Amino acid sequence: MTAATRLAELGVSLPAVAAPLAAYVPAVRTGNLVYTSGQLPLAGGELIRTGKVGAEVSPEDAKAAARTCALNALAAIDALVGIDSVVRVVKVVGFVASSPGFSGQPGVVNGASEFLGEVFGEAGSHARSAVGVSELPLDAPVEVELIVEVV
Repeated sequence: MTAATRLAELGVSLPAVAAPLAAYVPAVRTGNLVYTSGQLPLAGGELIRTGKVGAEVSPEDAKAAARTCALNALAAIDALVGIDSVVRVVKVVGFVASSPGFSGQPGVVNGASEFLGEVFGEAGSHARSAVGVSELPLDAPVEVELIVEVV
C-alpha cells in the first residue's frame, strides 16, 4: 500500500508546504536521503497552539501538535520528491518548548512517531531524538524534522 493511499484511508490530506520563516528551504535531497527543515504545528498558515508544554500547553495537546508537525514535514517531502518515493523513515528529531521541570518530551514526540507508523507501517520505524528547549520560533510548543530514505 502506498503512503498516499494510507493517508487517504486515515482521512488525512497533505497541506500546502509551510512558507519558510527565514533563509532556508522546506526540504533538500542528497543522494537517497531527504532532510526536512524543522516543521512547526501550522494549520492553514497559523500555529494551532502556542506556549510551553507543562504550563500553557498540556502534554496531550503537544502530542497532537507533534503529529501536525510530522504531517507538515510529509508535505515538504511530497513537494520535493513525492510522498510515495519514501521507502523508510530514518530519523525523527523533535524539539519541545518545555516549562521548568517538564520531562515528558518523549511522550510529546510520540505524536510524530506514531503518526509516521500509521502512514508507513514498519518502514515508519525510526531512530529519534526528543529534546526539551526553552523557546521555539513563534512560541510554538513543538518542532519536528525528518530524515527519510527515498528511491
